[in-house]
Amino acid sequence: MADHKTVMAQAVREAYERGQEDETLLPLVLTGPGSRPLGRIRDGDAVIFYNIRGEREIELTRSLVEKGFPFFPVRAFDRLSFATMIEYAPQLPVQVAFPPEGEVEMTLSEVISRRGLRQLKVTEAEKAVHVGYFLNGKRQEPFAGEERVIVPTRKDVTLFDAAPEMSIAGIVAAVRERISDGGVSFILVNFPNVDVVGHIENETAVRRAVEAVDRAAGEVLEAALRAGMTTVITADHGTVEKWLYPEGTVDTGHTDSPVPFLLVSPGGGESLRPEGTLTDVAPTILDLLGIEKPPAMTGRSLLTSRVPRDGGAPRRVLMMILDGWGYRAERDGNLIAASHTPVMDRLWASRPRSLLAAAGEAVGLPPGTVGNSEAGHLHIGAGRVIYSDRVRIDRAIEDGSFYENRAFRGVMGEAKGQGGALHLMGIVSFFSSHGSLHHLFALLDLARREGVGEVYIHAMLGRRGELPASGARYVEQVERYCLEKGVGRVASVIGRYWSMDREDNWDRIEKTYRMLVYGEGTPVPDGFSSANVAQWR
Repeated sequence: MADHKTVMAQAVREAYERGQEDETLLPLVLTGPGSRPLGRIRDGDAVIFYNIRGEREIELTRSLVEKGFPFFPVRAFDRLSFATMIEYAPQLPVQVAFPPEGEVEMTLSEVISRRGLRQLKVTEAEKAVHVGYFLNGKRQEPFAGEERVIVPTRKDVTLFDAAPEMSIAGIVAAVRERISDGGVSFILVNFPNVDVVGHIENETAVRRAVEAVDRAAGEVLEAALRAGMTTVITADHGTVEKWLYPEGTVDTGHTDSPVPFLLVSPGGGESLRPEGTLTDVAPTILDLLGIEKPPAMTGRSLLTSRVPRDGGAPRRVLMMILDGWGYRAERDGNLIAASHTPVMDRLWASRPRSLLAAAGEAVGLPPGTVGNSEAGHLHIGAGRVIYSDRVRIDRAIEDGSFYENRAFRGVMGEAKGQGGALHLMGIVSFFSSHGSLHHLFALLDLARREGVGEVYIHAMLGRRGELPASGARYVEQVERYCLEKGVGRVASVIGRYWSMDREDNWDRIEKTYRMLVYGEGTPVPDGFSSANVAQWR
């Protein structure tokens, strides 16, 4: 018999039995007498969106706080207090608990721009924020002389295991079209396929994605060599080179593996240090371009020797980021090694190469944690270690300043003053790059200390780097923590596919919005007695 105190976790397990999984889990809503949804967001309430990273959190936040929101019908809230863990976008009318510490200055793109050189960045919409915002040191606007070509991401498939090639042909075409423009000194191209498809438990599709990237890299490299460009090939983090957990279940998350760094120049002759970190990429690119790195870049060029250009002609450089392409010597459970990759195999055997640390402290993350696209691109562009928001927040919890945070205490106080409830929404995971249960638990502790009467949790699930059925286990941990501390209830659960979008898929966001505000979803009867239910809205 299911524990009546962990009914939402049991509801998630029952959804698994119906064929659902964490990432695309359809909304589950806690209900009271008469199947009335409990814990809906109402005017006079307060919301804390405790996710970090931010780019996948903007759309849902907009739907709840933006006046005149245009993408689907919303309820007008006049007295909804809203705080976000970090800044998702500067124009959002919310309080920010951990505001940005400022743009990272003198990044790779800025240094190239200051030299008066033109640069081009090409990817598809799925990774636009990475080659723009993150690679430019968390700066939204392009620098002078910087052009971005963003190929549309396909919207005719639900998940990309149905189309592992994604829009890679469009990326290749865009790069090849511009590569002959001698006025462009630096070209960056990102192929998203391995990372995006690697988060889906479909081995055949992953291998197709790996092979598509290998072919595309070969086509772009051939065009670059014909144009006399030096080419660098690297990645931001690993994924599918560690496809299996030790016990044999599939791991669809990021990894702590190093990533390859390859150098291909028309004349050859260069050599590289055998090891480095992602912070060494920007200094190496500048070295190849003949530009002195700024003092702020603490990374070191990987070049140990180089061949001067004939006649002193300025060198042009193309960098390919094979998103999610990690390196692992072992072949067991290694889908990159299991795929047909003649281009990368040939280059690895014949060209200068290095292995770069792309996880943990090397990219400003807690020790032992896996890498991610945001930290990866940020460090590729910055050329120095930038401590992550997760580290800042974890340190604040440790030193106690988290519990004095003005944004958190402010919205909690407003909810109390207006007789409203507090809603905590975000990812439930210990491993997601979007957030941590440690942060949720700290917010619950603060809500109890502040005497907030009604606290509801709206959980988002996603199996990226998680064991199967991890969502139900996390939800149960949250429910038991609430019981132990005497604060909060899990009022709704949904897959992150519907709540954490960044491609203007407003139909997905609307599903989450209607769950939060109207209680639409599969009803989950509350296991408490009707006498106790009266305290929950």
